[in-house]
Amino acid sequence: MKVQPLIFTLFLFLISNTFQAQHKIGIFDGNTAVGNSKIEGSAATYDVKNQTYTLTGAGTNMWFGTDAFQYLWTTLQGDFILRTTVTFNGAGSNPHRKTGWIIKNSLDPNSKHVNASTHGDGLTSLQYRKSVGGLTEEVKSPKQSPTIIQLERKGSTYIMSTAKFGEEFTSVELTDMNLDNEVYVGLYVCSHNPKVLESATFSNVRIIKPIDSDYTPYRNYIGSNLEIMDVETGQRELIHHSAHSIQAPNWTVDGKKLIYNSKGHLFNYELETNSISPLNTGFAINNNNDHVLTFDGSLLGISNHNQKDDGASALYYLPTEGDSLPKMVTKPGVGASYFHGWSPNNKEMLFTGERNGAYNIFSINVKSGKEQQLTDFPTLDDGPEFSSNGKYIYFNSVRSGTMQLYRMKANGKKQTQLTFDEYNNWFPHVSPDQKWIVFISFPKDIDPSQHPFYKHCMLRIMPVKGGKPKVLAHIYGGQGTINVPSWSPDSKKIAFVTNTDSY
Repeated sequence: MKVQPLIFTLFLFLISNTFQAQHKIGIFDGNTAVGNSKIEGSAATYDVKNQTYTLTGAGTNMWFGTDAFQYLWTTLQGDFILRTTVTFNGAGSNPHRKTGWIIKNSLDPNSKHVNASTHGDGLTSLQYRKSVGGLTEEVKSPKQSPTIIQLERKGSTYIMSTAKFGEEFTSVELTDMNLDNEVYVGLYVCSHNPKVLESATFSNVRIIKPIDSDYTPYRNYIGSNLEIMDVETGQRELIHHSAHSIQAPNWTVDGKKLIYNSKGHLFNYELETNSISPLNTGFAINNNNDHVLTFDGSLLGISNHNQKDDGASALYYLPTEGDSLPKMVTKPGVGASYFHGWSPNNKEMLFTGERNGAYNIFSINVKSGKEQQLTDFPTLDDGPEFSSNGKYIYFNSVRSGTMQLYRMKANGKKQTQLTFDEYNNWFPHVSPDQKWIVFISFPKDIDPSQHPFYKHCMLRIMPVKGGKPKVLAHIYGGQGTINVPSWSPDSKKIAFVTNTDSY
């Protein structure tokens, strides 16, 4: 039968794309039995609803000069960060079964590689083979049986970081390990017995491409992931990716939408339909990531750079639906003002203001424009937010030498420190049920007065009256991740932004 060339070309296109779709598993390109691990039942599946992967396979071992395992892989170039939460399924038949991340030069069983492994008996190690067919070596972690495994490549250095949910990372590293620039990366399972299948489930799977070494802050941006997390379980859902920088999502009080900032504009994200629409802010199109809703959800406060005042940031408010022009609250010429919180009665706005050469916390009467200074330090105070009963204001301050969280009375009296560690802690957000504070912790080695983009950070939670913080998530993000109140109305989830370049 003769087929017209155009129809035949279309046929090949459809067949090719169908073939690719059948083999694409979530973000991964292939599922391969490396070495002698292939037995009936080996499989990889992706649960779209829960965004989890389940990998089942066999394999003799991953040691000596050759490996055998089930591999769910994709390909990458350059530097990257791999992270997942992992759980073995079932008790297992061999204490040496293992799972984790592996980076390989090829799909050959004797390839050079680096892998971050956790074993059935709890042993956790950074394993590597430096030459084709060479013996496998390892760097053992002092921590055992992690649930979170991260493997980062920085040039010829490989860093394995592991933790149980709620804990900080423990890291070990390998230097002077030269793999190809173009490598295979992915998740694996090895049963340690070629006749036995073992299974593991992976959630919160992230492949992250960090910034280039020549990155210039506030000029170069990488992409953004809009995420939602269950604070009890740590389960995360990636609901939207943008090649643009998107920042500061907060929940509307009806629980139906998120509002976020991108390139100076605000957007609504409809959670039920996953649709995005601009939020009309009129002339205010140079917004910072400081938009905050009133407790009743009727008004939206914003910080917009006023072009009539040399671009200084000023405070405005408008109806949440954005159907009228913003009303200016701070007066021109008083200094930069960055909005952070409403009083429960909608009569006052809290902000960080540059006045007399320092940034302190102020309240301002919405109608009269009268300001009241609440803190008075030569160092930076920032991120103020009222409790829902109006009695307290939570904020962060660098007055101790590192950025830490504080609480004060609504009139600025009785300023009490809440966190005391070596991290730089920013943006305390109180849950609607008034039980918890969620905040972002920046690394110890940054300028404490800065909250930069694109760093290894943590989202942490602590009781509203203070106490030992618990880690909710290890993230690559920073500026724009959680600048505004981002709790769901039922206090069960938070919204936030993480970052990655395209890969």
